[in-house]
Amino acid sequence: FYVFNMGQNLSGFPTIKVKGKKDQTIRVWVAEGLNEDGTIAQGRSGKPYYYDYTLKGDGVEEWQPKFSYYGYQYVQIENINYKKTLDKNLPTLVDIKSNFIYNSAGEAGTFESSNVIFNKAHELINNSIKSNFQSVFTDCPQREKLGWLEEVHLNGPGLMFNYNLESYIPAMMQNIEDSQRENGLIPTIVPEYVVFGGDFTDSPEWGVTGVILPWMYYQYYGDASLIEKYYPVMKKYVDYLGTKATNHIVSHGLGDWYDYGTHAAGYSKNSPIALSATSHYFYGASLVAKAAKMLHKTEDVSKYETLTADIKTAFNKEFFNAETKQYGTNSQFSNAVPVYMDIVEPQYKAAVMQNLLADIKAKGDRLTTGDVGNRYLFQALAQNGENETMYKMNNHYDAPGYGFQIKFGLTTLTEQWDPTKGNSWNHFMLGQIEEWFYQSLAGIVPDDQNPGFKHFFIQPQVVGDMTFVKATYKSIYGEIASAWEKKDGKLILKVEIPVNTSATIKLPNEKNSEVKVNGKVTKYLNFGSGSYTIECEI
Repeated sequence: FYVFNMGQNLSGFPTIKVKGKKDQTIRVWVAEGLNEDGTIAQGRSGKPYYYDYTLKGDGVEEWQPKFSYYGYQYVQIENINYKKTLDKNLPTLVDIKSNFIYNSAGEAGTFESSNVIFNKAHELINNSIKSNFQSVFTDCPQREKLGWLEEVHLNGPGLMFNYNLESYIPAMMQNIEDSQRENGLIPTIVPEYVVFGGDFTDSPEWGVTGVILPWMYYQYYGDASLIEKYYPVMKKYVDYLGTKATNHIVSHGLGDWYDYGTHAAGYSKNSPIALSATSHYFYGASLVAKAAKMLHKTEDVSKYETLTADIKTAFNKEFFNAETKQYGTNSQFSNAVPVYMDIVEPQYKAAVMQNLLADIKAKGDRLTTGDVGNRYLFQALAQNGENETMYKMNNHYDAPGYGFQIKFGLTTLTEQWDPTKGNSWNHFMLGQIEEWFYQSLAGIVPDDQNPGFKHFFIQPQVVGDMTFVKATYKSIYGEIASAWEKKDGKLILKVEIPVNTSATIKLPNEKNSEVKVNGKVTKYLNFGSGSYTIECEI
């Protein structure tokens, strides 16, 4: 047999060209990794999995699977001649190639920077997104191929910056409606091809996707039709969580799945599961109240605004320690979530942030959050002026971190930060940093008051030793571009604003220095469509 490294882990299948006699059969195995003896290893992804091809004996024959795909990087072929092997009883392999199979939705964004780790992380994440971007977003392209919901809303901004999901998300919401149970439960997996039961069927961080996704769609595409069409779905799910709550506290679910530490990955270990579940109950209720207001459903506005306030009160009573100014176990997740979701009372926010920063520093500028918590940690930092902390947390080659996976030689993002401990080597669930790449480093930020990027902000963050960042995003109005360069004590920012839109520029101009736009001094940084070069000292 022969083993081939195809150079890229992907979802797809191999194409082989062979020449031999009629009825000769070859066997093709595929896998993400290798055993110590150099043979393919399917232990992490399910086995045995192989293709058999029987030759018809008519010259060079080309074959590939027609009815299935798999996640793999390595191909092992048995019963062949190749190169120096000359067994007359075996067919000869003439050629082999890999086919990367993913959804045809167009690419919407580009990102590049002076930071090698960030560039490579962007590449790894997008290879994993593509690998799991089929008729539904899957968790992995080999072992399960299931539509676990949480990854879609937690990676939502990154998905939308990178791909045009204008047609895809409506189909996904239809799947969610079709899968919703009569009692209102939205299962963790949609379509629900498998019912695992218990928390693996019913977890608020997963089910709330049906409430969050219509709002993300509205923010990025300016289209409120999903909020209107699926309002009953959203409302029914929040009502379902209410039936599971005791004094507004929801206690079931998976919590911050795969949070990081010395423990085995799985259920939330660093943070209370009830804190996670209740915060998402709060988040869902607040969005239903917002939807009711948009749709002029007066009675529902009152009901869900009251519910949101009651959950907030109960959450703070249950999880906030007024003496230490910490939530839950004082873990990064415990403090980041109420900051991001605006559950913390304003007078305590600064103190909670200090607790969060202290824990990050105590952990050596490393994260301890998991699948659910990463986004809330990243955005709690980014939205509260802690982008230098974000930079330190992600600009290294240790675990947990994207750099560790790069050093390991991977071409896709894995299920766990340490690939040797996890199963799948092709998951995008930990890819939440994409939102930071586009919104913070490049500074392309949607305006909640003007959805669909009718108006938006360009507010780049210059961090660490980075010397340039450039990104583009194809909005529904046209391409937005933000490219900055730090040179000779100056920041040079080049911006493209599409026709029929406007943007407000916010510079990291701490020196309050003179600002030039297209060579002219100005203090006015609100612009209509066009191309602009903006300079200031930094």
